[in-house]
Amino acid sequence: MTVVVDETPTTAAIQESPQNALAPWHLRAGAFAVDFLPGIAVLATMALVSLTVPLRGLWWWVSISVAGVAFLLMLVNRLLLPTVTGWSLGRAVFGIAVVGRDGEAPGPWGLLLRDLAHLLDTASLLVGWLWPLWDAKRRTFADMVLSTEVQRVEPGERPRNIRQWTTVAVLTSAAVCVAGAAMSYAVVYSRDRAIDQTRQQIAIQGPKIVAQMLTYDPKSLHDDFARAQSLATARYRGELAAQQDAVQKGQPVINEYWVTGSSIQTATPDRATMLLFMQGRRGEGPEQRYITATVRVNFAQDADKHWRVDGLTVLTKPKPPGNGK
Repeated sequence: MTVVVDETPTTAAIQESPQNALAPWHLRAGAFAVDFLPGIAVLATMALVSLTVPLRGLWWWVSISVAGVAFLLMLVNRLLLPTVTGWSLGRAVFGIAVVGRDGEAPGPWGLLLRDLAHLLDTASLLVGWLWPLWDAKRRTFADMVLSTEVQRVEPGERPRNIRQWTTVAVLTSAAVCVAGAAMSYAVVYSRDRAIDQTRQQIAIQGPKIVAQMLTYDPKSLHDDFARAQSLATARYRGELAAQQDAVQKGQPVINEYWVTGSSIQTATPDRATMLLFMQGRRGEGPEQRYITATVRVNFAQDADKHWRVDGLTVLTKPKPPGNGK
């Protein structure tokens, strides 16, 4: 009597084989967190930094560049490293691997499509991400669409020193986030301090500058106008010169102003706008009369950090005080 021994392994034996064991949900979640959270943290931090620093300034470009590098490294980790080494950082740490229907690892385009397909997992109110908890093959919706599954691998097959490399990546991303927050705070704080300094300087210097610019005496008209020109920016100097020419062609009389009240409307580190309420006297002797005026003045700081008038708008033309009688 011949006894035939069936050497074909049972299905249960195949499923229990470590090489074919499907990865549980907590390992997949851990690997996904390692692969994405450090990069997402850097992207979010740099996005916030870009909103707080001056637009298109040095630190704005630094934050945008760092965010771009972080996004590129995320793509390299998720799409290229698995193709070259067989692993992403997160999958290597938790000992899992993505395989296709043929048992081979997908290429970079396949991995990209799989990550994009994860949008289905998110759009389904995150149900797709939880689907592996009760699916027989522990698949997400993205796995179903791309015919992939995630399997556990033997510890000996993982790259050496992967935990050290992952620790370095996580700590680096944390350091970048802290540096970004510190940079944002420093830039915003320094800007606020510079604006406060502008307000303090303009509150003192602004009224004096405007009063000197508008005051002149026919006896020293040339020197007074030259002084006024020195108090104006190059942009406003031409308009001021035209006004001075009109005065010289007429019959100049003493014109003296002083500021009775002022209010700073806007301020930046190198510019400011001030509203000035002024009184003065025009002429002398029997023809002398006292006048009032309201002006809005734009100030700008030159290369030597000196404040200059960059524009002057008369809101209320000079008139006698009171009811004008």
